[in-house]
Amino acid sequence: MLTAVAFNATAGAACAVAIGCAPEAGAVAGNVLALALGSATPGGVLRAGVLKEIWTGEQIKQFRTALESWGWLARIRSYNQHVKNDVIHFVAIGGDPKVLVNNKTFPIGITALEDADKPVSLDKFSTEATPVTDDELHAASYDKMASVQERHRDALVETFGQRAIHAIAPDENNTDIPVLRTTGDAQEGRKMMTSADLLALKRSFDKMGIPKQDRVLVLCSDHVNDLLQTEQRFKDHYNINQTEGKIGRLYGFDIFEYDGTPYYNATTRKELAWGAVPADTDVQSSVAFYAGRMMKAAGSTKFYWSKAENDPQNHRNLVNFEQYGICLPLSETKCRAAIISDKVA
Repeated sequence: MLTAVAFNATAGAACAVAIGCAPEAGAVAGNVLALALGSATPGGVLRAGVLKEIWTGEQIKQFRTALESWGWLARIRSYNQHVKNDVIHFVAIGGDPKVLVNNKTFPIGITALEDADKPVSLDKFSTEATPVTDDELHAASYDKMASVQERHRDALVETFGQRAIHAIAPDENNTDIPVLRTTGDAQEGRKMMTSADLLALKRSFDKMGIPKQDRVLVLCSDHVNDLLQTEQRFKDHYNINQTEGKIGRLYGFDIFEYDGTPYYNATTRKELAWGAVPADTDVQSSVAFYAGRMMKAAGSTKFYWSKAENDPQNHRNLVNFEQYGICLPLSETKCRAAIISDKVA
């Protein structure tokens, strides 16, 4: 009973704050609503009065809000409205039409834009269960469950971000999806990144005909530190205003710093598989993309809760979440690139 009251009060308070009401009123309302619903349903349906729907709804709101405000990920358009049953149908963009100026030749030529429907199942992200004992709830008052939920959300968002940048990055160096190498001075077995490397990246985007707006560059920590050490202009931007990981705009790119960028084999320039552990032969990358040809989507959220009253030995609750989501490029080529540190023998 104590668990149910604490749980409902926490959920009610969280929802009250979300809509601009006093948390105390929400705590009371959460338990009143639980009692009302419990008396109106068959026995066992809401016996503990746990408002799982409130916690699930709060998790959905917070997760999607995080995706829309989280640095470089916020630059990517959301396709949430197109998700059906955790599957999204998006269009693989085939190209752009040719524009004629003051045309005097007829008939006008025809350029087919061969877009394709691509049904894709969203990735499933599941957190491991967190134990919360009745004693902890009693001692920690109402903040314990809110803290647990927040940490699960943050872990889901971080893993989603790592998965997203891995999907955006090129699989390997190829035509119109370049994986460039740094060219600076040798330091600790690799060549440092310099402004010349940023210029080479700009040239590659220009050559691919990528629009000047919405170019995004996500730098790994090694490359950020290289530029801080060697480029005064970069250092000035870094120290002026860094919010949500954003450093500034240089060489036509909105530049962000992120530690979760993927690794590549330094020799073959092939991206390591998702989840693979980097070896000495691998180096971390910085990833550039055109935001106009990327997509992200959040699907369904499910809250799992095992009640302490069903665990007579430990008196503990178990809590975890399951979240569906995905982030992908809409085009295979001419919209992304990577830079890796060149190895020095």
